[in-house]
Amino acid sequence: MLRNLKILTVTHKSATLKDIGAFVIKTTEQQPLQQQLTALKSAFALEELLYIATCNRVIYFFSNSVELDPSFTTRFFQYINPELDATRVAASVKCLAGAEAIVHLYEVAASIDSLVVGERQILGQLREAYEQCRTWNLTGDHIRLAFQQAVVAAKEVYARTRIGDKPVSVVSLAVRKMLSAHLPKDARILLIGAGQTNALVAKFLAKQEFTNITVFNRSLPKAQELAQLLGGQAHTLTDLYQYNQGFDCLFVCTGATDPIIHPELYAQLLHGETDAKLVIDLAIPHNVAPEVPQQYPLHYIEIEGLRALAEENLAFRETEVDKARQILATYAADFPTLFQQRQMERAMSRVPEAIKAVKAKALTEVFRKDVEQLDEQTRALLERMMTYMEKKCIAVPMKAAREMVG
Repeated sequence: MLRNLKILTVTHKSATLKDIGAFVIKTTEQQPLQQQLTALKSAFALEELLYIATCNRVIYFFSNSVELDPSFTTRFFQYINPELDATRVAASVKCLAGAEAIVHLYEVAASIDSLVVGERQILGQLREAYEQCRTWNLTGDHIRLAFQQAVVAAKEVYARTRIGDKPVSVVSLAVRKMLSAHLPKDARILLIGAGQTNALVAKFLAKQEFTNITVFNRSLPKAQELAQLLGGQAHTLTDLYQYNQGFDCLFVCTGATDPIIHPELYAQLLHGETDAKLVIDLAIPHNVAPEVPQQYPLHYIEIEGLRALAEENLAFRETEVDKARQILATYAADFPTLFQQRQMERAMSRVPEAIKAVKAKALTEVFRKDVEQLDEQTRALLERMMTYMEKKCIAVPMKAAREMVG
């Protein structure tokens, strides 16, 4: 029954990102995770189980015949985390069954239920989670069908809407600004700061294959870590005052509360060059003193302008959500028929073997003596007739079954 497909989920809409961690399985190691999921499946007599955990949601998609009442949900999550109480579970967990569960899975796959609408990474995360659970023999035919249809529906959304257009992360927008300047791959890029923001910048730069990058950071080991990723050099922040190689583009994002790129240091970094440089300040408060763009010719990009563009782009994506939902609604409406067809196919899968067994018994047991008395030509004709009847007896109920759910 379609009603047996269920989802228990905790998302950014019902809990803080920190609180979501209380509902996930507390291991990322493969073998312990497999063991715990297998034990969870057994403890609650789940026919199938798909487990999906990302930074802003956790999903337990399973099949069983038990009603999703508060008692079941509380026991389920207390099995995962004994510290959770019924009140917290009720406030954080969304319970879905049947068609509602399928719609939710589709919306997750199409990223319209994501923290950042239109980010396609979720589809890759779903694929990875499914393949993992399938390999561990946790999933079965019902979840396979639901997952495959979710992927098809999501691809249709991405193809027929602009939900993924216009980047909405500040870092991706900053890198796009840099790319629009058409800098050569060996452009001299300075990366000042090695925190989370510039670590993301570094990943973009590595992907774009820039080859001449120098990283400065208060802590040298963190600078070395990013420089290794980029095949560049690493220095401490104090080395900025002795740097004499010039630059073409500068990314700066540190935790400093006062500007660190002031006119004197900027002049030192220029090392006598006079052309306009690209300076991208991703820090709050700004790491570039206001006097720098006032005194020097440069292309200055700061985080507030990027944030405004990100919000504008996100608003654009939100307008595409209604179109996406219409597409998903069509796929969701088709799923019960697909599900029923698959149920019928599974039920009918034993028919061919059963008919073959009847034929074999008729020839070798029930009518064996009569068949033995036939001449070779008549026996061959009988075999052909029986084979023809066998095929027809298989095809007729199969066709009737398809028509019943068609």
